[in-house]
Parts: sequence; structure tokens; C-alpha cells
Amino acid sequence: MQEINQNLAEETGLNITHICLPPDSSEAEIIDEILKINEDTRVHGLALQISENLFSNKVLNALKPEKDVDGVTDINLGKLVRGDAHECFVSPVAKAVIELLEKSGVNLDGKKILVVGAYGSLEAALQCLFQRKGSMTMSSQWKTSQLQRKLHEADIVVLGSPKPEEIPLTWMQPGTTVLNCSHDFLSGKVGCGSPRIHFGGLIEEDDVSLLAAALRIQNMVSSGRRWLREQQHRRWRLHCLKLQPLSPVPSDIEISRGQTPKAVDVLAKEIGLLADEIEIYGKSKAKVRLSVLERLKNQADGKYVLVAGITPTPLGEGKSTVTIGLVQALTAHLNVNSFACLRQPSQGPTFGVKGGAAGGGYAQVIPMEEFNLHLTGDIHAITAANNLLAAAIDTRILHENTQTDKALYNRLVPLVNGVREFSEIQLARLKKLGINKTDPSTLTEEEVSKFARLDINPSTITWQRVLDTNDRFLRKITIGQGNTEKGYSRQAQFDIAVASEIMAVLALTDSLADMKARLGRMVVASDKSGQPVTADDLGVTGALTVLMKDAIKPNLMQTLEGTPVFVHAGPFANIAHGNSSVLADKIALKLVGEEGFVVTEAGFGADIGMEKFFNIKCRASGLVPNVVVLVATVRALKMHGGGPSVTAGVPLKKEYTEENIQLVADGCCNLQKQIQIAQLFGVPVVVALNVFKTDTRAEVDLVCELAKRAGAFDAVPCYHWSVGGKGSVDLARAVREAASKRSRFQFLYDVQLPVVDKIRTIAQAVYGAKDIELSPEAQAKIDRYTQQGFGNLPICMAKTHLSLSHQPDRKGVPRDFILPISDVRASIGAGFIYPLVGTMSTMPGLPTRPCFYDIDLDTKTEQVKGLF
Repeated sequence: MQEINQNLAEETGLNITHICLPPDSSEAEIIDEILKINEDTRVHGLALQISENLFSNKVLNALKPEKDVDGVTDINLGKLVRGDAHECFVSPVAKAVIELLEKSGVNLDGKKILVVGAYGSLEAALQCLFQRKGSMTMSSQWKTSQLQRKLHEADIVVLGSPKPEEIPLTWMQPGTTVLNCSHDFLSGKVGCGSPRIHFGGLIEEDDVSLLAAALRIQNMVSSGRRWLREQQHRRWRLHCLKLQPLSPVPSDIEISRGQTPKAVDVLAKEIGLLADEIEIYGKSKAKVRLSVLERLKNQADGKYVLVAGITPTPLGEGKSTVTIGLVQALTAHLNVNSFACLRQPSQGPTFGVKGGAAGGGYAQVIPMEEFNLHLTGDIHAITAANNLLAAAIDTRILHENTQTDKALYNRLVPLVNGVREFSEIQLARLKKLGINKTDPSTLTEEEVSKFARLDINPSTITWQRVLDTNDRFLRKITIGQGNTEKGYSRQAQFDIAVASEIMAVLALTDSLADMKARLGRMVVASDKSGQPVTADDLGVTGALTVLMKDAIKPNLMQTLEGTPVFVHAGPFANIAHGNSSVLADKIALKLVGEEGFVVTEAGFGADIGMEKFFNIKCRASGLVPNVVVLVATVRALKMHGGGPSVTAGVPLKKEYTEENIQLVADGCCNLQKQIQIAQLFGVPVVVALNVFKTDTRAEVDLVCELAKRAGAFDAVPCYHWSVGGKGSVDLARAVREAASKRSRFQFLYDVQLPVVDKIRTIAQAVYGAKDIELSPEAQAKIDRYTQQGFGNLPICMAKTHLSLSHQPDRKGVPRDFILPISDVRASIGAGFIYPLVGTMSTMPGLPTRPCFYDIDLDTKTEQVKGLF
């Protein structure tokens, strides 16, 4: 039978693999093997050939029904009995019996059928199929006392197992049609004692077995076709969660806790992910493996939408909330595939002054406490990798300062079990140094010194230790004061974890191999001759990649309305580019399909986050955006129109809570400028006015009118905070219409331009500056990076987000200012140069009353309290 299967499969174009288990395999071992095959996406059909005594319900029902080409599982049998044969696999043996009888000219309608010696799924399938043909079906085993009478009455006898010798053929009437399917196809055993005399017509077991084998192959083909159909783009059959908005709107955590999220494996299946493409963390989070990109590589991408904002108040204007409201509207209310891609928030601000970052009101990611705290540990992985590299730098300096060349070399390339050999990364360093040798014993003294000594200049070290906690007292520290460090000490500092270059690398990488290469290229210092020292030189790249191997996989969560969200990477929006990961966007674009939408956000205002998204992220990813959604609020526009200062934690002045048309009109200059910035890149703009309860109809209408006059494709008021996706349906429709227009996307500058020219282009075209002014230190750094070969990288401006200029207090649209560049640094692994406009703090501090005063745990329910 295996030969028959193999021949039929080859003729059909299928691959068949025989998995041979030991004869004494237990039930548990067989089930374990079945479960492995269930999860193998390369296998589309599974047939069991095991002994009868192992055909337990546990074994049979371990098969996935969609791979059960023998139709033996309870689900397939149940569908057959219910009359849904087109939705299930039917036993090939039972189908072969019916087909052979009909092809032999036997009319089954009204016939008395006796199925004798059959059992289990075969017996049930035969009875069901005969009844569908109008036959009266009886069933019996060989040792039944009334067998002679039943055989005598039957028009057709189906032998389900070999006839015992003691049962005479004379018990059957002449003219009875006998069909022998006693070949136990599943176990591979051929029945003995088969009758060879012809009554009305005997159909031999070989006929049944051959046809059953063909029908089984047919089932396999059907299974493969169904799998192929499922891989093709389709509109998701997503079960969206219903919202019941309350008024007044409760706190974010109360709303989040009032909604029960779908199990994440259910969500994954709904959006087209396979079981082996997700790694589940608890009930509501999962990591998505990068293998999905290879599976869907031929699938067309969906539409790519960026959510940016006007220059914000210190309170923020709700970009995350708009992002979530938009995808809830698209998927839950317009039945369009859509994905939100968000940054992972740092825990520092969560316990400091900002609180959570999961959106707000009825437009947020759930569960919000899991979103804001730990998630799946990506930031902890970054912290571990970053600090391992920091430890490697100082340790290397210490050992080079205290050892001879020979001693250092002998420790770097030790003798192990009588053998001395270079590691892979050491061989790469030798190649970089131009030493084409692989035997450690053949290096000259000069080559040993060149290989063993990095000669790091401590004053040039740019790599800092990190911590995911706001701690102002780590902004400047002294390290190496212990006696064991032999007098080597230096001033250093801690940054917040998300400021690490490794976070930026994670956000911009497109594969594991690319991430490893980027990590290796990270420059941590210069040597005493002015050449860059990298993670590769320190030999730590492989270890960093190991620590980051899980962090590279995007995290799948969901919105309040059950639509999918990727939460992945969260680089600083000032010293880094402030966007979520390229990988999350790429996977989401494949999953939504050609007619779907991926909505991601950029940190801070459009002058910072959007500019970096286009010039850095889109350059790295090769993706082309279709629409920019520009978020504005009446509150922020009043501030830009000359309203009183807005301070976090201080009640708003009456200008912000009462109608003031003039302030709104004057402040729309900032909105108009941000629209113009987006138009520099050739992308249509839809303005989303995030409406607060104190905004009046006249103020809302004025903003929308002025936005359209300024060149926005459309301007739409949004109410998702108070009612969920339903409040952003108009925005969703406007975005769909704008995305249907042809994108004329272009970069702002050519990366081959000199560094100074690229900085000047951003300052003048985006910020509106008259010119730039470089400090001597900044000019020296530019000269050094250019000499080291890094001058062709894009620019990532580190500037305040509270003004288009470098001065946070200058609102509206400042003009004729000179933009001072105090310093210039490089993230070579991430792939950009970042000029500092003024001073930039990379370690936030805690306020007088941090958020942690309100955060607590109910020790009985284990529920988190106080997040907002």
C-alpha cells in the first residue's frame, strides 16, 4: 500500500513521507508524533497506518481535522453525520465502496445493506453514506447470533473485516452483491479467507483498496488547495469586540479592565498567522516569528499610513489615541483589514510623570498594564545587551593597561585541550587588520600587538550604561573606584534604556542577519590614532545578537475592539528617530493584504518624528508611505495663537476651556506649517482634529476649514476617545480616499551631500531657520566622522519637540532664527548622524510627585491600580 501511495502521489505531484515508529510505541508516543505533524505547515494530510489496538479515541482525535485525510476524527465524522460532507474529509474506504457499487450498476435506493465486521469510523461512515443514498442499513459483527438471518435478508453485504472460516457462504442468498473492503488499509494488514466465489457480484478487496488510495490522495490534494487559498489575501473574518461607552468616560485603566481581550492565539489565526509563527506570552501577548515574511513574500503590501502631529503642548495631543481610533474604525466599523504599529513605552516615564502610552479612553491597546509594564521583556534584553558592551569596553581598557602583549594575546586566544584557535569573530578582526592568517602560532610580534590591543582612548568613549528607570543621580557618575580596578576610573553616565543605540538598531533592522551586522558596526569609541572602535573589535557581537534574538520578533496585542496591534521597539524621538520597528510594519503590510492599511505613528511633532520617519526609516525599509494623518487639538492651536503656557499637572487656564475663536485662528499657523512640511515629501495630508469636550462647534469648524485651505486633502473631527472606533469612521473614510491617490513620495535630501549641507537643509526647509551655527566641537566631530567614512549617513536631529525652533518657549511659527548645533554624535550601527541642538538629557528625572504614588497592586485580585 505504501508503494501504491507513493506512485499515486508522484503522479499527482505530491510529496509523501513515511514516518516509521518502533513497533512497541506507546499511545502517548504516537500522539506526541501526531501533534508535531499537526504543527508542521509543510504537511497538509496525515494518514495513520497503525495496529488496531492503538486506534483509541485519543489517538484518532489527536489529528487536526483539516489534516485528517482518512476522516477518522470525531469532528469530521460529526460533520458527515450532520450532512456537511463538503466541509469535511470522508473516509476514502467508505467512499470507495459507494463509488464501486454505483459504477457496477447497482441501484442503492431502497436496498437492504448489511455492513458486517466493520467498526469505528469506517462503520459510521458507511452507514451514513448508504443512508444518504436511500438504503436501509444494518450493521453487525461476525459473532452476532442473528448474523445468519441478516445475511439472508441483505441485498448487499459489505465485509469490513475478513470472514471467519466457520461462517458458510450459503448463509447469503444467491444474487447478493458482496463487496469486500476487509483490507485494513489503516494498519496495512490484508484480511485472510476472502470469498472468491461470485454471487450477484463480488467486488474484491484490491479494487476497494486501490480506489480508496486514490480517494485519499484526492483528499490530500483538497487539503493542499485549501491551505493555498488560506495563504492568499482575504478579508479577515475578525470577531471584533463590542464597546459600551459610558458617559462620563471612566479612567483608561477602568475601560481597559472592563473589556475582556480575545485569546491571542485566536486573534493570530483570524489575521492569517499560522500556529508555528507565534510564540505566546500569557493569554494576551505573542511574539511573531520573522518566518512569516518568507511565507508571504509574494503577497502585495497594504497601504502605509503615518500618524504625526503639530507641535504639541507638554500634555501631548493624542497621536497614539488617533492611531488606535483609526484602526478600530477601519476594521471594526468599515470591515477593512488594518493593523496599528506602536512603539513600546519606557517604564521610566510610566512611573515618572507621563504615565502609560497605550492610547486613551475608548481607543487604546489592552491590557494596558501589560502594554506599559515589561511587555515581553524587549527593553530588558536591550538593557542587558547594552550593559554587556559597556562592561566589555572598560574591562578591555583595564586588561590592556595591566598586561604585556604576549600575556594579553595568550588570554585572548587560550590553549584549550592542547589546541589554540581563533574564534569566528577574532578571524573577522584579523581580516579587518589585513592579517591573512588562521593559525594563532604564526602571528609575528607586531601582528600579536596589533591584534590584541584596541588602544581605546577613554576620552572618546560614547557608549553609556543604561537603565529603564528615571534616575537623575545617574546622569554623571564615576566608575572604577574599587581597589580591584587598579586605579582605572573615569567619569561616565547612565542613559534611559530606550536611548540605547541598540534600541534604534532594533527599530531599523529588517532581519536577524542585518541586526547582527548593525550591532557589530556600532562605534563605541575611537582608538588613540583616531580610528573607530566597534562592537566587532571587542568581540561581543555574537553575544549581543544572542541577547536580542527574541527581542527582534514583534509583539502582537489588540485594541479595545479586538483589532490587531504590533508593539515593537521604542527609540527616543530626539537622539534617535522615534518610530516603531521596520519589521513590525513589514509583517503588518503583508498580513493586511493589498486593500488593507497599516497605521503607525511618529514621535513628537511632524517637524521631528515625521521628518525622521521619511528620511531615516523609509530610507532603511524601502517602504513608501501613502498618507500622513496630522493630529491637531484646539488646545495646542490656542497655545500657538498666544494662549497662556501649558504645564503638566497644572489646571488649564480659562482660555483653553472656553471658546476663543481668535486664539484658534492665530494658532493655525503651526498647523499650516506642519502641512507644508508633509507636502515637501509629496505625501497627501489628512488632518485629524482630536476633539475634547470643551471644544465648541465653531472652533472645530474653523480648524477644519483652515486646514483644507492650507492644502490638506481633508480635515476631520474625531471622537474616538469618548466612543471608540465609531467616532473615527469619517477619518477612516478620508484616509481610504487619500490613499487611493498616487503617492509622489520623495526624500528631502541626498545622503551623499556633505553632513553640514544635510543639517542646513533640514533646519531651513523643515524648521524655517535662517541658517545654522556649528560649535567648534560639532565641526570637529563632523570632520572626524567624514574622515572615518560615515559622512553619507542620514541626519537625525536632536531638538526640542515643543517648538519648531530650538527654543521651547517660541510657539507658532518662529522665523529668522539661527539654529545652534552644539555637538554631533553618531549611531553607526543604527545608521545615522545625530546633531544636538542645545543640550539633550538622555536620562529623565523624577518629579516631586511621581506617578508611582498612585500605582499599587491589589494583593487579593493581583490587579494593578493607578496606571492611566
